[in-house]
Amino acid sequence: MPTYQSLTPELITQLEAIAPGRVTAGPDVNPDYARDEMPIYGTHAPEAAVEALSTEEIAAVVKLCYDHNIPVTTRGAGTGLVGGCVPVMGGVLISTTRMNKILSYDLENFTVTLQPGVLLQQLAEDALAHGCLYPPDPGEKLATLGGNVSTNASGMRGVKYGATRDYVKAMTVVLPTGEVTSFGSAVSKTSSGYNLLHLMIGSEGTLGIITELTLKLIPAPGATISLVVPFAALAPCIATVPKLRQSGLNPQAIEFFEREILLTSEAYLEKQVFPRVIDGTEVGAYLLITFDGNSLSALDATIEQAAELLLAEGALDVLVADTPAKLKEAWAARSSFLEGIEEQTTLLDECDVVVPVTRIPEYVVYADSLAKHYDFRLQYFGHAGDGNLHIYTCSNDMDREEFLAQVDDFMTKLYAKTMALGGQISGEHGIGRGKIKYLAQAVGETNIALMRGIKQVFDPKMILNPGKIFSLPED
Repeated sequence: MPTYQSLTPELITQLEAIAPGRVTAGPDVNPDYARDEMPIYGTHAPEAAVEALSTEEIAAVVKLCYDHNIPVTTRGAGTGLVGGCVPVMGGVLISTTRMNKILSYDLENFTVTLQPGVLLQQLAEDALAHGCLYPPDPGEKLATLGGNVSTNASGMRGVKYGATRDYVKAMTVVLPTGEVTSFGSAVSKTSSGYNLLHLMIGSEGTLGIITELTLKLIPAPGATISLVVPFAALAPCIATVPKLRQSGLNPQAIEFFEREILLTSEAYLEKQVFPRVIDGTEVGAYLLITFDGNSLSALDATIEQAAELLLAEGALDVLVADTPAKLKEAWAARSSFLEGIEEQTTLLDECDVVVPVTRIPEYVVYADSLAKHYDFRLQYFGHAGDGNLHIYTCSNDMDREEFLAQVDDFMTKLYAKTMALGGQISGEHGIGRGKIKYLAQAVGETNIALMRGIKQVFDPKMILNPGKIFSLPED
């Protein structure tokens, strides 16, 4: 285990000289900085927090910490779900939320350059005003782009447009030594040595601190239509997804969810959005499918073919959301799933596994059958189009330690099934603090040793976001 030093009054004074008026220490540190959106993984306050404004400030803070063996944790909006931005070793927390400027567009080459504190929602709206679309679309719209890139959080449109890493062209990075470097460029392809840019994407702040990003954009589609597709039961609902993928209709997003989690979301929104009974049949599950194209008329044939396929596969109805109001209403309900669960649940843990799309029905049946042996209940939904499932273990009456013990046993078995089906234990939330053990079980000692070796090269003193992704080495 590395030996870390504590901050002294003299070092805090030096931090204040680097970022005047933007350093807090001890009891003055914002208590939110001790946790992320999944507090089940524990809370740990930093000794000091710095609200940075520039690459130069971050470099100076990191160099100071490197010279004195002080751990550094970077935090964006704190919307993560695996304890990734929790400063478990104390030290200094660097907040990037005030580095929130969109710096420039290159519309001829369809790129945008921005600071890491820009929110996903901010970029989405601004890019649209420039006639462009930033395709990655995680459910949490108030997350920062720096956080999205650090976890490779991709969201709902991944089925058509791919993952966040597919849209990162270049970045400026502060290394754990305080050195400033850049990875990638705005060109379309490269065969120029090891791809350090892609190594940084998804590294969860353990290899460097992203201080500027150049992201790829695409022309904004002229029209978007969503289909709300109710089914009587979950099994035929999910079984339809591979057939939809194979149809050649190229949907932008395919989401699935059960009735129970919809009721949770609608209770949170205080509004019923989706139908619960169709011609006397109670709805048990839903698909929410989006198509985009040049115009509404150009999508007519696509929607007609999709409706025929869905009805033939057992859909109770196909409801079309083709106006901005209807689209907003439908996706507001979907986007509120997690907030609804959090509001109504005392003890909560989650996973965001990925399995082959054709194995989703088998996987969900397994998760349901496995959960019957425990005292918590499951709620889940997912990006059915790319096999990324969000599964939540929920309880309002269990003892905390008993909940943790049961969830650990459940997750161990669930992740083993994930790997048996050729899946991965995280699709977009990352490993952080909460999934360290499960990653080690999933990928094995050889791969963990390789990851530790990469960490050692970048960060020989192990000061940058320690205690994340894998356990710290013993002395």
